[in-house]
Amino acid sequence: MEGEEPSSGGVIAVTRALQVLEAFSLGESGLPLAELSRRCGLHKTTVLRLARTLAQAGYMVQREDGEWRLGPAAGWLGARYQAGFDVQNVLEPALQELTMATGESAAFYVREGNVRTCLVRVEGPQALRHHARMGEGLPLDKGSPGRVILAFSGAPGKVYEDIRKKGYHWSIGEREQGVATVSAPVFGTHWRLMGSVCISGPASRLPESKLESLAQTVIAAANRLSYALSGSTATPAPGPARAASWHP
Repeated sequence: MEGEEPSSGGVIAVTRALQVLEAFSLGESGLPLAELSRRCGLHKTTVLRLARTLAQAGYMVQREDGEWRLGPAAGWLGARYQAGFDVQNVLEPALQELTMATGESAAFYVREGNVRTCLVRVEGPQALRHHARMGEGLPLDKGSPGRVILAFSGAPGKVYEDIRKKGYHWSIGEREQGVATVSAPVFGTHWRLMGSVCISGPASRLPESKLESLAQTVIAAANRLSYALSGSTATPAPGPARAASWHP
């Protein structure tokens, strides 16, 4: 059919429009047409036509200097996405509580295809801390947040079996040198995996012994989040509830 990708069944125009939206990096307030064209690998006339179409729906805006930026509709998409996890009422308060209990930054990660992304993050009170960008795609098999997601998605192998038995996982310098994290899984209704909650900080402040001592605090926070996100009013049991008997 005209307008469809023969190999994937996708619509070419939609794929190209998404390329234009995804061309913007975090912190960029605007891009000229030539740069958008370069990043997308598309001709400038094609990018201009796509940008104007997206602007009609509010997903892009052309500034007075001619550069293009993301529009308010793109922001609403992100807000609706976050609302699906009840960020404001559940996730942020829980992460703030975890940060206060541990003194370290706390974050909630979700799986998006073959990567994990930080949905929400609360910075710790320490002057020296680990910074992660929300929305950035990160590998699942490097760092404890991704390892936990893989383990409770049913990934095979001894390392993932061990994570499922313990109900948590910590790592030091696995994805980023000098950064230590400890993570635990968060479940929704019917024990459907929602993501992982973690705390992170410099390895100099979080050696193995410290990570082990903080693991139960992270597990408790993950359990509370699981009950809140599943709509349960019951009090979560202490420790890694049902972690050992979980099945994909």
